[in-house]
Amino acid sequence: MSIGILLPLILIVGVMFMMTRSQKTKQRQALEMRNKMEPGTGVRTIGGMYAVVKEVNDETVLLEITDGVHAHFTKSAIGTVLSEEEFNRIVHGIEPEEPAGLDGEAEDGADAVAGDAASADGVTDADKAADGDEEPISLDKSDADAEQDGSAAKDDAAKEQNGSASK
Repeated sequence: MSIGILLPLILIVGVMFMMTRSQKTKQRQALEMRNKMEPGTGVRTIGGMYAVVKEVNDETVLLEITDGVHAHFTKSAIGTVLSEEEFNRIVHGIEPEEPAGLDGEAEDGADAVAGDAASADGVTDADKAADGDEEPISLDKSDADAEQDGSAAKDDAAKEQNGSASK
């Protein structure tokens, strides 16, 4: 056997060994991540759904998708275990607070007290914005029909004022 044939075979075996080794390392890291799940941690499934772990079993996980809505998933369906700060930032839109004094500016004590009072009673800035003058959007068909009837009546009134309506 010549070295010209032996060298490519050795290279192929070496590349295959390196690929399987990196794949095994990724599988081991994923297994460790899934084993560190505990009730109360936030997760993202491989389908992109965010939920909170309620119960961990041998092969399954009970996730709370929203208040009162629970679903069972296999552990392999968990894509990422998120830190509490990251989960709150993604799901609830709560940015992590920076420790005082990092930006070099003095904070106004009244603003800090007002922020603490708002967080203590559970009212967030998003809740305050939702309580504004905006009316919630309804997707009922009856509302859409009423809007169409109202816009048709407005069009007729406008035509009559312009004198373009036929009699």
